[in-house]
Amino acid sequence: MKRVKTMLTIAAFATVIYSQQSCGNKKSKNNASTEQTEQTEHSEHHEHSEKQGKEYTAAYVCPMHCEGSGSDQEGECPKCGMAYVKNENPKTDGHTH
Repeated sequence: MKRVKTMLTIAAFATVIYSQQSCGNKKSKNNASTEQTEQTEHSEHHEHSEKQGKEYTAAYVCPMHCEGSGSDQEGECPKCGMAYVKNENPKTDGHTH
């Protein structure tokens, strides 16, 4: 009988430990999911603000839109070495002179 009580106590203790670890993993997964959502929202916001740079607005742009790339003349990207492509819709800063 003493052996049965000991086994039940160990089983109950193991169940409590396991359930606490499972809850911790669920919280971690939820936190990771929330962090990923926040990062996606941030990158989408950042992407919209980046589209204002010359890597998006120049007459010739890098296909990878590397930061600091883009030119008014044909050439290649100083960051990745890819040949610039003609930007079909270059945006200007609003000046007409």
